Amino acid sequence: MSKSVGVVSLGCDKNRVDTERMLSYLKAYGFDITAEPAEADVIVVNTCGFIDSAKQEGIDTVLEMAEYKSDKCKALVVTGCLSQRYGSSLADGLPEIDIMAGTDCYHLLPAVIDDKLARGGDRVILTNDIDSRHKAEGRVLTTPCHYAYLKIAEGCDNRCTYCAIPSIRGKYTSRSMDELVDEAKALIDEYGVRELIVVAQDITRYGIDLYGRASLIDLLERLSALSVDWIRLLYLYPEQLDDRLIDYIASSDKICKYVDVPLQHVDDAVLKRMGRRVSGAQIRALISKLHAAGITVRSTFIVGFPGESEEQFNTLIDFLKEAKLDACGFFAYSCEEGTAAARLDLQLPEDVKQDRLRRAYAAQEEISASAKRDMIGKCVEVIYEGIDYDAQAFVGRTREQTPDVDGVTYFTSDKPVDVGNIYKVVITDTIGDDLIGEAL
Repeated sequence: MSKSVGVVSLGCDKNRVDTERMLSYLKAYGFDITAEPAEADVIVVNTCGFIDSAKQEGIDTVLEMAEYKSDKCKALVVTGCLSQRYGSSLADGLPEIDIMAGTDCYHLLPAVIDDKLARGGDRVILTNDIDSRHKAEGRVLTTPCHYAYLKIAEGCDNRCTYCAIPSIRGKYTSRSMDELVDEAKALIDEYGVRELIVVAQDITRYGIDLYGRASLIDLLERLSALSVDWIRLLYLYPEQLDDRLIDYIASSDKICKYVDVPLQHVDDAVLKRMGRRVSGAQIRALISKLHAAGITVRSTFIVGFPGESEEQFNTLIDFLKEAKLDACGFFAYSCEEGTAAARLDLQLPEDVKQDRLRRAYAAQEEISASAKRDMIGKCVEVIYEGIDYDAQAFVGRTREQTPDVDGVTYFTSDKPVDVGNIYKVVITDTIGDDLIGEAL
């Protein structure tokens, strides 16, 4: 009798790739995959454990999925960053969990789950060293078939004082170019992927550990030779984003003229306490270079970091008005146990952090809206993704719109359109984070 498994994937796009690898192992073992928890014999929650809100979402989701154990579900499995970070203490607090696994135990899960379903027995906890790396063998795509994330490295060596990722995911480990190219080819051949989204905690560091030098451009040249239309780059750290890489992005036909550069702050004293290896002046120079090269910039910032004064916060706000970044995300500082920042003096009250979060978003809102209005009248390429029946329009994304992050483009067309195809669209209006246009 076939057994079905349903997976809930939380957190970042890098975690999504882990989920897709896990599904590949389960499918190869003979499990059926279902998107409906009520139909699943086994439910897996792949968690995020980065900041407090993510941890709470993970716990809430586990409890929500545990409700299905009163019906068809026979085993509840928890994997990912939350289980890697808290291990048996998390399991002790959530007796609903039947199997718990760390961040590199996915290949072991099918046999363990199968045995659990057949024999029952005590809870199983699978652990791994944070620097262990199991070579993945396949993917079951959970995105629409026309785009896929390609995780080129695991872990992080940047050691920012606020971040728990190195203690959860281990040291930075690049995957080989041959392995990545083979995986990209498989995604293109099997699913028809037309957009590759290159991700890692820091893609600019790619290859240093493996080839002795930064090798992102070498990898991108090999990926660009494949039958893919767009290659999108996420999470480039500012100190490694040099002139050579900027020139390559600007000159390549396939690389989207869009970068996500997590800056986190711009005040020198705050940057130093964050453990960032870049100054405010260097950040300003970098943004000027990127804009001069015609590259759209998205970034993220932390407000309310320990010791951040009102003056230092205003330095960030002034920078936003000066730099005119196309899009920004903001986070109130989350004090994470085990990090260096958690031991700093002058931890700010939550109400101060939330007030600064609100003010940062308010400052950026008009800047982003103005960037959107500047698109009116331009003809852009849009990859078509579906229909919004309420809006009575087709929905897609430009090269400057990352899935689930940067809004979408609504457009009309006098001719039929096919999902995954790319169309030229003239932008006629904007609404919030979204663009409105007409296909040529």
